[in-house]
Amino acid sequence: MIHEIRGLVIPTLFILTVAAGLGALTYPVLWVVAAATGALALLGVYDRVQPRHSILRNYPVLGHLRFLLEDFGPELHQYIVESNTMGAPFNRDRRSLMYARAKGDVDKKAFGTELNVYGNGYVWLTHSILPKPMPKDPVAHLRIDLGGPACTQPYSASVYNISAMSFGSLSANAVLALNEGARRGDFAHNTGEGGLSRYHRQPGGDLIWQVGTGYFGCRNDDGTFSAERFAETAATEAVRAIEIKISQGAKPGHGGILPGGKVSAEIAEARGVPIGQDCLSPSGHSAFDTPIGLLEFVAKLRELSGAKPIGFKLCIGRPEEFFAICKAMVETELLPDFIVVDGGEGGTGAAPIEFSDHLGTPLKEGLLLVHNALEGIGVRDKVKVGASGKLTSAFEMAGALALGADWCNSARGFMFALGCIQAQSCHTNTCPVGVTTQDKSLARALVPADKATRVRNYHANTIHALAEVLGAAGLSHSSELRPRHVVQRLGPNHVETYDQLYEYFETGQLLEGRASATLQRFWDLASPKSFQIEA
Repeated sequence: MIHEIRGLVIPTLFILTVAAGLGALTYPVLWVVAAATGALALLGVYDRVQPRHSILRNYPVLGHLRFLLEDFGPELHQYIVESNTMGAPFNRDRRSLMYARAKGDVDKKAFGTELNVYGNGYVWLTHSILPKPMPKDPVAHLRIDLGGPACTQPYSASVYNISAMSFGSLSANAVLALNEGARRGDFAHNTGEGGLSRYHRQPGGDLIWQVGTGYFGCRNDDGTFSAERFAETAATEAVRAIEIKISQGAKPGHGGILPGGKVSAEIAEARGVPIGQDCLSPSGHSAFDTPIGLLEFVAKLRELSGAKPIGFKLCIGRPEEFFAICKAMVETELLPDFIVVDGGEGGTGAAPIEFSDHLGTPLKEGLLLVHNALEGIGVRDKVKVGASGKLTSAFEMAGALALGADWCNSARGFMFALGCIQAQSCHTNTCPVGVTTQDKSLARALVPADKATRVRNYHANTIHALAEVLGAAGLSHSSELRPRHVVQRLGPNHVETYDQLYEYFETGQLLEGRASATLQRFWDLASPKSFQIEA
């Protein structure tokens, strides 16, 4: 039918234009109709002769409907087509939960679960006949200490904090709201690798300063690490810990460049780069290139910071490379205070689809490898482990904590608290709710004072939910969660607890050469002196 219609478009518009023009002699209102119809006729002629879009050459004017539907397709699917449990990256139920907790609305659901509890992969937490009472103040109760014996300025961190997001990726108003929310709620806000901006400093919330490959805020003019500038920034009272970013889950091993046109005075100030010049984030670090070098860099930053907690964040790739870091810990006796494991399901403002879909170990496997490796060399009790990657509810947190994490971070959870609608336009500078844009006309939609309340609410209500879940399991603190508390269905008549499903090392097991054949092979390949392993 559309083939017949296409040949009538331009003639019909021409006839309507002429008719409307003649009618306008008597009816002035038809001048508007004549002008609009004439404009469409001209568009049709242009569509027929333009060389770029085949569909418009064959279907002038009508072909634009295809592009319109393509633009609005994700929104139509998200709000009209998808069910409560089928959407991605976050389905409607999960989005509704985050919105409700941020607004302080009712976060309950009626009439039972919509999940298939007999489907493969379904996971649940075992509850106890003797539940524990809720703590009076869950936010104050559910905390962990960051900082080993070498730290003189340890930090008492919440078990749920804001993961790394840079100013530049986020708007100024978004950063202000996040940090003010963290201040009100007594939890930490990771700066992201884009430097410590004025908007991170202004509210006064606790900060974890992330130092990435570009060394923004602590770099020399040639882009190398500056000890002097690092010490100056690390002395900031609000900086409670420093995190070296090795890689992130959404695009591990991928650098980036911020075009000079986007390097405003504010971004240049935060990053310590010239205004209007291209700003490079290399794919790897220049301050170290060996496992021992990484640990020496950790020790150096601890000294320069006045003995604040120092750790690093990575997405696990080749297991032997992380084992090489562990061998370096054994050889040098230098330990990070914490390690944050980012899963391959982690988010970012923009990444090549090959990276976001197929690079990076998912959180469960990455977290388990790090936990086992540290246990296997006998230092797990000295190094805290954080987990990051789509952890937006109390149950998801409980699963990561049971698997081996000490605390959890979330980026997108707190973005939803700011009002994110999952438009997935973070990389276009056209975020419709002002979260991920530097366009001030769009960023004004986000009012920091209002959204800071939602950030604080989301954190407090999620922690409250975690305390309820822990109590139902008969536990008083998240540190008591163990792999045996989580069960996963593997088939219609087959379920296993995490400690049955996964291998867990005993203390010192790697050093004694008693790991499974696969992991022992990775350990044997690893060298503390090089990441370049021949195998």
